[in-house]
Amino acid sequence: MTVGPGSKAPVPMVISMILSRNGNAITFSKDLYHQGVRTLADFKQYLAQSSTKRHTLGMVHPASMHNLMLRYWLASGGIDPDLDLDLRVISPPQMVANLGAGNIDGYCVGEPWNSHAVKEGLGFVIAHDLELWPGHPEKVLGMREDWADQHPKTQLALVKALLEACEYCDDPRHRGQILSWLCLPQYVGGATEMMQPGFLTAYDRGTEATPEVLPRYNQFFTSQSNFPDRVEGLWILTQLARWGLIPFPRNWIEVLDRVRRPEIFAQAAQELGLAGVGPNRHQIQLFDGTVFDPDYPLDYLDRLAIKRDIQIQEVQMGEPAIAA
Repeated sequence: MTVGPGSKAPVPMVISMILSRNGNAITFSKDLYHQGVRTLADFKQYLAQSSTKRHTLGMVHPASMHNLMLRYWLASGGIDPDLDLDLRVISPPQMVANLGAGNIDGYCVGEPWNSHAVKEGLGFVIAHDLELWPGHPEKVLGMREDWADQHPKTQLALVKALLEACEYCDDPRHRGQILSWLCLPQYVGGATEMMQPGFLTAYDRGTEATPEVLPRYNQFFTSQSNFPDRVEGLWILTQLARWGLIPFPRNWIEVLDRVRRPEIFAQAAQELGLAGVGPNRHQIQLFDGTVFDPDYPLDYLDRLAIKRDIQIQEVQMGEPAIAA
């Protein structure tokens, strides 16, 4: 929103904390499983052998981590997510129905929609977050910059309240209670058996593999989860530019300084007696071994084999409403 994707006017936003990490999976139809698709390499071979049919995968939003992770996973296996198949935006609650109807061959989404497909015998999980990028940022607390800068005390109080809530959610003793709330119709809604895999019980992939306990499949607080890391934000910018969703900001340091606000997080954490620092400046490495060095984002983009033409331009964000 800050860089103004497409023809949309930029709306400067600030992120003062991460709310959650992980929690997503890539689910394929059970029909693909019966045809021998077990891995990404199998899927590539399947696409080559069924070239007369156009295949489609679902994701929730072009700028979502679901889309970026799905595209990264496909491209790592030599599959161009724009040329070799179609990606379609579908709301999470509609994923299972579209899979069952044969409208899509699979999707990347958060729970409970992966487990829902498994429980109904419609799909299987071919990959999940802990196998792709364990600990990747998922949901954030995003606020308009003008509002946040004009209401610093309210912003700080909100971060403090959500930090306490995130700590509560990561305590295993509270997961049963939280699950009962999530099942209520005014929230996610759904049966308990659809909601609990990976959150409260072992994770069933819908394959012959034994269900696995994944303690950090849903991560809300532990291991400095809430720190708004600018390096992670930069990686996201490279992926948005990689697929032509935005031009890569020539002034990326300024963009990250404006959007990611670790100083607000640090103050909130300190007032709660929590650690207010995050990891030192670091490299990022996903499952395929490709290293992202935050000092050289354009070199990283150049090395990627599958991508669109990378555009680079200055982002005009205007002056902050109130000097930080």
